[in-house]
Amino acid sequence: MKTPRAALCAAVSAATLSLALPARAQAIVTERNISAKAAFTIAQAAIEACKKNNFDISVVVVDRNGLIRLAVRADSASPHNFDLARRKAYTARTFRRTSASWAKRMTDEPELSGQKSLSEVIPLGGGVPINFGDDTIGAVGVSGSPGQDKDEACAAAGVAAIAEQLK
Repeated sequence: MKTPRAALCAAVSAATLSLALPARAQAIVTERNISAKAAFTIAQAAIEACKKNNFDISVVVVDRNGLIRLAVRADSASPHNFDLARRKAYTARTFRRTSASWAKRMTDEPELSGQKSLSEVIPLGGGVPINFGDDTIGAVGVSGSPGQDKDEACAAAGVAAIAEQLK
C-alpha cells in the first residue's frame, strides 16, 4: 500500500514529466541524416580530387549512426584501404572532428588515450565529419593516397561538394 507521501511524489513526478515534453515528443525522435544522393556526390568528389594526383583510393561515407551509407573501392586500391577508410569515417563521426585532429588530441591529452581502445576507431588522418549546423549527420573516410594529409584533403573535397546543401 502506498503511503500518502509516495503517492504525492509519484503524482508530482508524472506531472513534471508531462509538462516537460509534449506528448508526441515523448515517443518520437526526429534526426537529420546524410542522404544516399549526398553520399554519392561526396564519394564522387573525393575520388575525383584524388584522381587528379593519380591516387587510387577507397572512400566510405557513414551516416549519423556510423553505419556505411556508401562505399567505393578503386580497382587498384589495396585491400586494407577499404577498412581504413571505413574506420576513419567512423572515427570522424564518433568524435565530431577530423580523424587527424582526434589522433593529435590523443597525443596532446594522454588522459584521453583510453579512447583509442574503442572498437572501430583509428588514430589516422583521412576522416572528415559532415555537419549540418551543429549536428554531425555523417562522415567520409578516404584511404589509399601516399599520406594521411592527402587522404584528408580528398575527403574534405568530398564534403565541400555539398557545402551549399549543409547551410
